[in-house]
Amino acid sequence: MRQINFVVIFVICLALVLFAIENTDPATIHVVSGFDIKAPLCIELMIALGVGAVLAWVFSVWVQVQGYFNINPQVQQREMKIQQLEEDVERYRVELEDLQPMLPGSAKGTETEEATA
Repeated sequence: MRQINFVVIFVICLALVLFAIENTDPATIHVVSGFDIKAPLCIELMIALGVGAVLAWVFSVWVQVQGYFNINPQVQQREMKIQQLEEDVERYRVELEDLQPMLPGSAKGTETEEATA
């Protein structure tokens, strides 16, 4: 995958260099009223591409940071369901232990009394 990324970046940079060689005519950018920038078109385009690349990188980092702090709602729901089920199992286990002596044939004392009688 790294090799494919390298090839894509190399082709884009090569195209940018070839485009820059062909477009050296000066161009004017009107930023705001009364503030104009005059530079070769290739320089202006490279600056625009650089700003776009930095903004894309910042957005990518921002999405990753949000991913670290946002847990998927489905995962949260599953975790809550698992916790509820574990509590139910523990409650049923305690109830079963409480009812165990009441079940017929489960008391050890009654078996020994019957055997001796």
